[in-house]
Amino acid sequence: MTSTALRAAGLWLVATALAAAQTAPNGSGGGPDRSDAFFRKGEVPRLEIDLKAADLERLKEAPRTYHPADVRENEKTLYAAAVKLKGAAGSYRDWDDKPGLTLRFDRADKQGRFKDLRKVHLNNAAQDESYLHELLAGEMMRAAGVPAPRCTHARVRLNGRDVGLYVVKEGFDREFLKRWFKAPDGALYDGGFCQDVDAALERDAGSGPEDRADLKALLAAAQDPDVKRRWASLEQTVEIKPFVTFMAMELMLAHWDGYTANRNNYRLYFEPSTRKAHFLPHGMDQVWTEIDHPILDGPSGLVASAVMKNPTWRALFRKRVGELLPLFAPEKLHPRVDELHARLKPTLTAMGPDVARDYEGRARRLKDRIAARAKSLREQATQPEPKPLAFVAKKPVALGPPWRPASESEDAKLADVKLAGERAYLVQAGPGRSCIAGWRKTVLLPRGRYRFQASVQTEDVEPLEAPENRGAGVRISGGARPDGFLGSVFGKTSEIEFEVTEEARDVELIAELRAAKGRAWFRVDGFRLTKLDR
Repeated sequence: MTSTALRAAGLWLVATALAAAQTAPNGSGGGPDRSDAFFRKGEVPRLEIDLKAADLERLKEAPRTYHPADVRENEKTLYAAAVKLKGAAGSYRDWDDKPGLTLRFDRADKQGRFKDLRKVHLNNAAQDESYLHELLAGEMMRAAGVPAPRCTHARVRLNGRDVGLYVVKEGFDREFLKRWFKAPDGALYDGGFCQDVDAALERDAGSGPEDRADLKALLAAAQDPDVKRRWASLEQTVEIKPFVTFMAMELMLAHWDGYTANRNNYRLYFEPSTRKAHFLPHGMDQVWTEIDHPILDGPSGLVASAVMKNPTWRALFRKRVGELLPLFAPEKLHPRVDELHARLKPTLTAMGPDVARDYEGRARRLKDRIAARAKSLREQATQPEPKPLAFVAKKPVALGPPWRPASESEDAKLADVKLAGERAYLVQAGPGRSCIAGWRKTVLLPRGRYRFQASVQTEDVEPLEAPENRGAGVRISGGARPDGFLGSVFGKTSEIEFEVTEEARDVELIAELRAAKGRAWFRVDGFRLTKLDR
């Protein structure tokens, strides 16, 4: 078969996989239900959500708690539901704005359902101007064999107020698990906000050991200092091949805010029949935004980092990247964007001619990013394996861009700015008075002792009550820092020394602000790393 024919065959398989991925699971427990038709047809219903005055006041006081609500579909079908606000840094909005919402239909009546769904999310797409990221990324995940929720759209009104277009996403619940796994009764954990498997993750559904022995075993396997024992333990606690595909897809989609790159936006399911962990993607509203997001750098997640250090699994990862490249072909994704755009057009037009015209530009920009990302992936897939950073004597090495933003606060501001004519990374506390945010970079380092330095400027920084890591400064992931600049300072140097005891290790460097108030700048040309021993 010629290369042209092979490519055509590959694209046909991609089209077939994406079409099947609208609803098809790979498990054997879940049969078809009304949700299949709902997501397959991709209808754009009108949803009216109404709360009584007293319930609305209680929701505003406790937005993360469920409160009774009526949901009416297309001015006809009425559902009894419960609603709470959702979202984290960058996407959370108050009720009086355009909030992200979670709806439960089984709170008042255990048999209550919406299209046979117990729970749905209404995402406000605050960080996705196209309203298509989560939908497209989910289709591609499922086409790759990774369990991911299905999406469609709806136009929403809150107590009579038109809040526009939303992304409708199925929740992670027992019905979702039945669609993908033979046994749906295992422990399903919520990764929470910027939490790894070493945190006390909340169990969302299913049964499991009350002492979280499953999580503890996974963490112990990932952190075992004995390499041979670590690999054997990981094989007993993680489904390795599916996890490698999960990692590859997250990185290839440039899901910089997922588990692999940022220890965020994921669910963790332990299937009872095997007692092994499956990682499930979540919060994919910012995919395709970092065109050159690296796929070969060391990941941040504890389990991801441990798996990628195994040479055999690393080779499997690289092989899987090559196999998945056809999924990212613009020749197939662009028509899918056009198809979704056409489906949304009547709703957008009803919202106003300016809305419809503006969306045309948004869809076009998404297609441009898809094409640029595909090009970057083809180039990265052929690159050699990363080598440890090289040092000459005790000469500092400049650590230039890119650095990636990371926040554990809902209202912190992170931006790439100019400071006195020079490029700097800004971290600014929001009105919530609890800023834990900063900029991160992962580097592969050989064995040795190091000094990491950064040039810092602050303005009106007030400390958090936490006993350590207060103010502005640098550290490495998993470590504390000895200093933290408070108040207003100019041209100060923050530094930390650390040691790599393995032959080579990925180290995540962090420049952060932990403060109740104020802001900090880190000069981009001021990051330095020095190897202290030769």
